[in-house]
Amino acid sequence: MTMPPNIFLVGPMGAGKSTVGRQLADALGYEFLDSDQEIQRRTGVDIPTVFEFEGEAGFRTRERQVLEDLTERDGVVLATGGGAVMAAENRQRLAARGYVIYLHCSADQQHARTARDRNRPLLETDDPLARLKELMAQREPVYRQVADMVVSTERRGTLSVVKEITRRLERETP
Repeated sequence: MTMPPNIFLVGPMGAGKSTVGRQLADALGYEFLDSDQEIQRRTGVDIPTVFEFEGEAGFRTRERQVLEDLTERDGVVLATGGGAVMAAENRQRLAARGYVIYLHCSADQQHARTARDRNRPLLETDDPLARLKELMAQREPVYRQVADMVVSTERRGTLSVVKEITRRLERETP
């Protein structure tokens, strides 16, 4: 059995992409990368500040460049931002350069996981749960379209999710 050269995690905010990604990378002996962390490293500011000064469009431009660079590497588990898949070029790049895993969870679970996180500019609204449901309605079909594998993180511990992914990779990859 041969593991894919790269594994790209997609899914909504709060699905566990960064948390699962770190442990999955450790389990596989891959390097862990996070596109949002890389944007922060390159700009020297947090994501809300990028949104404040450049808007979502500016952030998405930075995200496309970071994904172009990070997907060129081999032996990585990459956690992408929740909206990264909405750009067709990002979807094409992810699909062409690695194995895409969609980490799925409900909007209610996302809300519970992100309620105290002030690093989520898209949730700076009077009704974050409604916003999460709206984003999920827009993005879920796209997550499923680009995914080679779908794994639920709903009410599950990280280790359980990582074990499921590694078990399925062993069975499902050539």
